[in-house]
Amino acid sequence: MAASVRNLLNYFHTIRYLRPIQVIGRLKRYFKYNKINNSPAGIIRARKGSWKTPARRSQKMFKENVFRFLNETHQINEAEDWNNPNLEKLWLYNLHYFDDLTSVNAIDRSNLHDSLINKWIENNPFGVGNGWEPYTISLRTVNWIKWHISGNDLNDNQIHSLAVQIRFLSKNIETHLMGNHLLANAKALIFSGLFFSGSEASEWYKTGCKIFATEISEQTLSDGGNFELSPMYHSIILEDFLDILNLHRLFECPPPNSIEVVINKMLTWLSAMCHPDNKISFFNDAALDNTPSTNELFRYSDQLGFVNPKNTRGITDLEASGYSRVSLQNAVAIIDRAAVGPRYIPGHAHADTLSFELSIFGHRVIVNSGTSLYGIGVERLRQRGTSSHATVMIDNQDSSEVWGGFRVARRAKIFEVKTSNDNGNIYLSAKHDGYKRLSGSPVHCRSWVFKKNIIEVIDDISGKGIHDVKVIFPLHPSIQLIGIKKNQVDMGIFENKIKILFEGDGKLIIKKSTYHPEFGVTVPSNKLVYHLIGKLPVKITTRINW
Repeated sequence: MAASVRNLLNYFHTIRYLRPIQVIGRLKRYFKYNKINNSPAGIIRARKGSWKTPARRSQKMFKENVFRFLNETHQINEAEDWNNPNLEKLWLYNLHYFDDLTSVNAIDRSNLHDSLINKWIENNPFGVGNGWEPYTISLRTVNWIKWHISGNDLNDNQIHSLAVQIRFLSKNIETHLMGNHLLANAKALIFSGLFFSGSEASEWYKTGCKIFATEISEQTLSDGGNFELSPMYHSIILEDFLDILNLHRLFECPPPNSIEVVINKMLTWLSAMCHPDNKISFFNDAALDNTPSTNELFRYSDQLGFVNPKNTRGITDLEASGYSRVSLQNAVAIIDRAAVGPRYIPGHAHADTLSFELSIFGHRVIVNSGTSLYGIGVERLRQRGTSSHATVMIDNQDSSEVWGGFRVARRAKIFEVKTSNDNGNIYLSAKHDGYKRLSGSPVHCRSWVFKKNIIEVIDDISGKGIHDVKVIFPLHPSIQLIGIKKNQVDMGIFENKIKILFEGDGKLIIKKSTYHPEFGVTVPSNKLVYHLIGKLPVKITTRINW
């Protein structure tokens, strides 16, 4: 009975944030438009400008029928393999995306790609299976068009299939999901509307542009961050915007209003959210190799005439997003004082409020644990949960109630955000009320103080009653534990020494953990857990010096 009540409460606290259009969209899905329109495709529009080489992903297809996604390799031999129930759903989605058509050295696999397109058409009848979901249609049709523009040739049958897919997409836009799915739908309609000529293509283009005009302001915050607050999804959307600009220049059409200004801001945001290794930090759903690399996105933007941003010493406050970057001589910290967002689609949110990541001497030291899988299993919940992030956990509860794979019920709210720089010492702080639902109404306040070669992390938990408090610092797998004393650990990273000391009434414990830098990857690691059970209020100070 208790589990049933909890489930109902989770639904209530999730659904109350939804927008009416999402509810209507979900109802419409039961009456999905599934009518085939086999009329001839329009004429391909003549190109006028130049096409810049898009951002390239890593290779995904290695020989005929052999694919590697999410660090798993499988063969696709039979028609039913495109929807094989024994393979992970996300792996199958990647199969239908056709990302290899624009990946590294794709030109060397043109014949394989041509054969693969034909096989998809033959093995995926209209409206059936993963390949006919609006999101997979959106990504696949864009990749087919980019493949054609990049020097290959779609034949008449392939072009006809492309048109049929876009007709289906135009009647099944993902208003129930919104977010990056809706933007991907818009991009596919814009691409097809410019790729083809004629009245039908004009309608696709108008629909795509209408959605895009709304979503570019909705999904891009004033500091350039994507509103899902994930560096990985930010990279995906940035690639989308660069592609849309590239295509408009190819056909010498005016690009959407403000897109170039937004791209400039997005590049700056992405740069600030990267470690010194030029790779993204792991806040919310984030992993490497699921998008073009940051370096590849910067190469692409450079081709399109943008000046790549450079990070400077001191504080970079991404105020609208809630993230901050603090850069010292030998250390870079990326700090999360962000809301759980967006309110109506927090599917990629983690319970990571007031977490941070830290690189010292150019190497990652304190990390959030990353993302290796989607779905609704226990491991997915663990990776989204507070215990996998560099923050504070109270009474073994998550700071926000993540559940169901892509849902969040009650959410932590950030308040009293403060930042200052006094005589070279940098101070940041914030509070959140995610634990206020517990008895005694605990509130977590975290402060960071940056001085020369030392960082103090001060956790103040106010409230009443006796509570179980854990300060959690997941460590990067490359960190070596050299010596452990009472509440102090000495560590090494590539011949450099780092010391972490906890001050309070608790006990330091070294726990085995895991790190997930890519989908399908689990690397053994350690995490520092400073644990105390005591009466609130409590204060714990952690000193990191090198």
